[in-house]
Amino acid sequence: MARSNPERRAALLDAAIDVLAEEGARGLTFRAVDQRAAVPAGTASNYFANRDALLVQSAARVYERLEPDADTLARSLTGPHDAARVAELMHQLVDRVADFPTGFLALLELRLAALRRPELRTVLTTRIAADLRFNVDHHRASGLPGDATTVQLLYLALNWLILERLTLPDLFAPQQRTALVDALVTRLLAGELHPE
Repeated sequence: MARSNPERRAALLDAAIDVLAEEGARGLTFRAVDQRAAVPAGTASNYFANRDALLVQSAARVYERLEPDADTLARSLTGPHDAARVAELMHQLVDRVADFPTGFLALLELRLAALRRPELRTVLTTRIAADLRFNVDHHRASGLPGDATTVQLLYLALNWLILERLTLPDLFAPQQRTALVDALVTRLLAGELHPE
């Protein structure tokens, strides 16, 4: 029977995220998680039925840690409703995700593992689809310019920008990344703000 101490489970999942980010999915073992979490050998296997359960729950934990808190969401609904505000929010989003590099890199490893694990692929697809729906709905509720396609294009482009920032940090200087986000928002919203 799996253990249920929520704090210990979260610590083990955080350790699993670190292992995924640093050693890849192949390096994710119960032993590696126990060592990273600095707990006695066998602890992780008491909390997770098998490696697949550890992978699936690690994905959920990354999203749990990446989700903005209620205050951040509330603040995103305030302020002007223009392209500059959209750009400001996108910069905040990129910084928030990039500030948790192991989480983003672990998600990349989990996506690769999902190619061979249908259950993990289903979990990730469901979670990411829900996240996209939430972002589209939240964007619409904010009254900011842009539609569902704008939000989806921002999601795709910013994910790759974050990937470059974390894996090839010297490819674009910080000022270049800032300018690219600003240009992306401006160009995506150009038709919305100036309809023909």
